[in-house]
Amino acid sequence: MENDKYFTGKEQLEILHLYWRILHAAGNQLHSNDLHEIHDLFRKIVDQKKESEAGQEVLNPIIKDLNTVYLAVSEIGMGRATILGVLAFDALREGVLMENDIEHRFGQEVSIIVRGLLKAHELYSKSVAVESENFRKLLLTFAEDIRVVFILIAEHVYIMRNLSLYDEERRNRIARESAYLYAPMAHRMGLYKLKTELEDLSLKWLSPEIYNDIVARLSETKSEREKYIDDFISPLKNQLELEGFDFEIKGRTKSIYSIWNKIKKKGTPFENIYDIFAVRIILNSPPEREKSDCWQVYSIVTDRYQPNPKRLRDWLSIPKSNGYESLHTTVMGPSGKWVEVQIRTRRMDEIAEKGLAAHWKYKGIKSEQGMEEWLKNLREILENPEKNAVDFMDDFRLDLYEDDVFVFTPNGELRKLKQGATVLDFAFHIHSAIGCRCVGAKVNGKNVPIRHVLSNGDQVEILTSPNQIPKISWLDCVVTGKAKTKIKQVLREMATKDAELGKEMLERKFRNWKWDYNESVYMRCIRKAGFKTVTEFYQGVAHGTVDLQRFRERMEAERKATSDSLVEHSAADFIQTDPNEDENIRKQGISDDVLVIDKNLTGIEYKLAKCCNPIYGDKVFGFVSAAGGIKIHRLSCPNAPQMISRYGYRIVKARWSGKGENQYTVTLRVTGKDDIGIVTNITSLISKHLNLSLRSISVDSEAGVFRCHVTVRVGNLSECEDLIRRIAAIRGVAEVLREG
Repeated sequence: MENDKYFTGKEQLEILHLYWRILHAAGNQLHSNDLHEIHDLFRKIVDQKKESEAGQEVLNPIIKDLNTVYLAVSEIGMGRATILGVLAFDALREGVLMENDIEHRFGQEVSIIVRGLLKAHELYSKSVAVESENFRKLLLTFAEDIRVVFILIAEHVYIMRNLSLYDEERRNRIARESAYLYAPMAHRMGLYKLKTELEDLSLKWLSPEIYNDIVARLSETKSEREKYIDDFISPLKNQLELEGFDFEIKGRTKSIYSIWNKIKKKGTPFENIYDIFAVRIILNSPPEREKSDCWQVYSIVTDRYQPNPKRLRDWLSIPKSNGYESLHTTVMGPSGKWVEVQIRTRRMDEIAEKGLAAHWKYKGIKSEQGMEEWLKNLREILENPEKNAVDFMDDFRLDLYEDDVFVFTPNGELRKLKQGATVLDFAFHIHSAIGCRCVGAKVNGKNVPIRHVLSNGDQVEILTSPNQIPKISWLDCVVTGKAKTKIKQVLREMATKDAELGKEMLERKFRNWKWDYNESVYMRCIRKAGFKTVTEFYQGVAHGTVDLQRFRERMEAERKATSDSLVEHSAADFIQTDPNEDENIRKQGISDDVLVIDKNLTGIEYKLAKCCNPIYGDKVFGFVSAAGGIKIHRLSCPNAPQMISRYGYRIVKARWSGKGENQYTVTLRVTGKDDIGIVTNITSLISKHLNLSLRSISVDSEAGVFRCHVTVRVGNLSECEDLIRRIAAIRGVAEVLREG
């Protein structure tokens, strides 16, 4: 690589180092002639890249792809096809290799992976965000060969590890995708280690204040926490050694993202979160003794420490569908603190770290049936061509973070469903036709309705009727993606048929009445009749719920009231929108306080979103609502990841301009010790010392801890941050957080 214009000296060394690390990690998985093929491809790619321009890539693409391969091999457990697939894909992009040569040279497996990567990267090049329709196509490539998703997760992890190199806009977009798509996907694939890393890194870049605060607090309590874990582990370690177990036992702090989730869900400060660490016992047991050894260790743990019976999780008897096997219990440790203990074997631990890919290493011990079932359901969701993009995204995500419930058919066959599944979910799980005709079930011999929630161990017999048809209310009775998808599909088919019939009936009436079609009059009458859309109106005609004689009279009256010289409106003007979106849009910018929206446009009507209450100085973006107005959200808004990922085409840039002379409402959540006078000190600080307008305050206290919500009016972000700092400095206050 001498005199290389594309690679720096440091990059040359890194490339060579990565190349040899990949070969070492792959070990004996590569065929005898693979080394020659890999070396040949590698040199051609590097030589071709040296002759090309550096381009606008933030990360060197060769280094990025080699790191992706190494991560996929070393941390996920992928093998030969993955290594060759990524390198062949690089060679294809650089023109070193032709697409029709790949299968002949490397085999069908590698060809499928390259085809999947090609589709995925083409989709990404067309869109700045993972839009729903593109995402559907992306997942279809995953369903063709699941190794494609492993490679893309590995690539995304490497990008996240180097996110500081990107500009702020791309950094935020990538971090949101990580939280919204890639972390859940890694979870579903059983890649818990990478899932945790992606969640933590997303929090680090999207909410740096929260992330840094938790890191600082963990650092402050590190020595105390380590001593507690040592005290907890010591007696268990002695007993396990006496029993003759070959084991490893270690304590670990839960992830920063997990701790933040607990703080949010419990609405409590960091100091009150006690279960922030877990203990893991890993046994070196032969396959035939795995379960018995784990249960024996469980007995030792619960003999020493009092268990919480509600917190026992047995994934030994029936593993999760992503292959996860472990025994979890929560016990009362010293000083009355709850500690989670995970018990598993070395094989189980590797599967927990490397996910589904690790199954291939242990073929014969456990099957991959659970994954195949999930992929089958995924294909059914994906391959419905009529499915609307937003519904598709919602239904797909239903299956990402699923917990399982196990029930039996009348013949004793075990079936796995999502936690919270109903009789109707089970019916669609058996067969779509059975689901559509389901009227109820016998659960453990007793008749129950379709919305009955199933429990572990239930025996379920579905009852059907030939006269039953799906109803829109059924969507509230199911939780699985498969059931929701099929119900929506059938409802759409029924609605389309009814609408076509209604339209045909109305057109016949128009001919009989000898009326000319006037869209303006027609649409106004439909709206006045109380229908949101033309389709709903046609359905009403077909079902006989529309009084056609009265509709004719309304149209005649409307015709008389409207002269032909009036400007006619389009049909869309008369179709009601979602009432939640149809709000009065007004200008918030008065005086010198102005928002610049999109391409330096000012004077555009907008509304500040109530979900996050942005104020002058916040980093914001605009969202075009269904009513046509623009709502301004904070970049840290809890709804931002979904809005940006699902409705990327409706996002517009926005930034503050002017002097920030208006007043904005913010709500702060304050927690601390329930001391006398603390609320008085807070209100006095706001009203007297800072001269701010206090709008409302609500206070609650329990077990010596007080929580209050304070709503005030501030002029800008600096005032808000100053207020937070001053309240936090009041004696007895433990935490102050801005809501939204």
